[in-house]
Amino acid sequence: MISLRIARRYAKALLAIGKEDGQAETYKEELAGFVTLLDEQPTLDQALSNPLYDADGRKKVLQTVVERSGVSRVMKSFLLLLFEKGRMQYLRDIYALYEKLTDELANIVRADLVSATEVSEETIERIRSALAKKTGKDVKMDVSVDPALIGGAVTKIGDLVLDGSVRTQLRGLKESLQRSEVI
Repeated sequence: MISLRIARRYAKALLAIGKEDGQAETYKEELAGFVTLLDEQPTLDQALSNPLYDADGRKKVLQTVVERSGVSRVMKSFLLLLFEKGRMQYLRDIYALYEKLTDELANIVRADLVSATEVSEETIERIRSALAKKTGKDVKMDVSVDPALIGGAVTKIGDLVLDGSVRTQLRGLKESLQRSEVI
């Protein structure tokens, strides 16, 4: 819980700067790029976050990476501030919250569509349009396949879950039959 509070504080601070200078989307892209870099280079992530290494050496590594990455002056300062405050381990959480905050600012909502089989682009677009109409926001869809659903699909948008999977329907039928046997 503490990590979410810390991440929220830094994400909101960066968003305030982004709103002020009109670069909120740029900062989101730069933050995403840095998080991706750390995910792709676990040795770099380890070099930056491992307290067994000298703090000055780790800071120099961070400064070098940030300089070479070509991020904005604000992002350089932000990443160095995270390092100096010992908050680099929260970077992924900060990015996730920052992405959510910038989406809200841009009137965008994210939805997950999980289906039992591949879904055509036309169907995805129809679902996206229906969700956009229902929410009044632009909808970004993340689509995946899960054969365990047997058939149908599950859509999650925020806290709302629309479950039209055969697996859930079978589970409901099973529970209904079990209740009938008890009576």
